[in-house]
Amino acid sequence: MAATINVEVTYALPQRQELVSVRLPEGASVRDAVEASGLLQKYPEIDINGGNKLGIYAKLAKPDAALRDRDRVEIYRPLIADPKAVRKKRADEGKVMKKGGGPAEES
Repeated sequence: MAATINVEVTYALPQRQELVSVRLPEGASVRDAVEASGLLQKYPEIDINGGNKLGIYAKLAKPDAALRDRDRVEIYRPLIADPKAVRKKRADEGKVMKKGGGPAEES
């Protein structure tokens, strides 16, 4: 009998999280787990060939990375905005508010 591993595949949506357990042959890849989970059929917007990043326990992984027993494969949604740009914009807006908002008076 061939050795198998148990793996969870998860995809988080804004409203809920999908979590699917799959049994795969030993030596299976991240891609194999995602395909076996059925999430690609349920959510056609998932693109594991570049659109969505993949990870194993919050660490980025390539689709051909080998899995171990009890790994959790995570499918990440694309970012809507660059976090650095959002923080910079928020900081700039805060600086304007602290200065009083109006032009400086001349003496």
